[in-house]
Amino acid sequence: MLVGYARVSSAGQSFEIQEEALVAAGCGKVFTEKRSGSTTGGRAALADALDFVRDGDTLIVTRLDRLARSSQDLHNIIARLTAKGAKFRCLQQAGVDTDSGMGKLVLAILGAVAEFETDIRKERQREGIEKAKAAGMYRGRKPSADVEAIRELKAQGVGPSAIAKQLKVGRTTVYRALGLAR
Repeated sequence: MLVGYARVSSAGQSFEIQEEALVAAGCGKVFTEKRSGSTTGGRAALADALDFVRDGDTLIVTRLDRLARSSQDLHNIIARLTAKGAKFRCLQQAGVDTDSGMGKLVLAILGAVAEFETDIRKERQREGIEKAKAAGMYRGRKPSADVEAIRELKAQGVGPSAIAKQLKVGRTTVYRALGLAR
């Protein structure tokens, strides 16, 4: 059986084009999700797809970066598929598969390139933030919680962990709002 996996990074994006391509390629089952691809952690549909595939199945994605953006994650996914007797194929990058030695080599090389691209993107983002900070233009993210509510609860003697639980935010958010370094 051909099993498809489609992923987009944000809620504003659509995986319809990927899904259509996977169905057109003959996928009998397609798993989809809207989740960042920087790691495989928290990607429930990917975990479901990997659990679903059986001996003789092929997991198919439209592009390699839809599956993994680090060489380690890619290697782990391919190893898991191989252990189950399943194969892997990529539609838009011909020759990226686990059917041949050449396909495996191309897969490893493109996995390293995807990881390199992610590192470059993060580096550019850090440089942009540093430049904006130096120019006094960067103030970070907007608080994810009501800072006044956090401060009010703290003034009432409520501890950071209890504040976080009560307001349904992370403790780091509480510490940041209170100006406490952790």
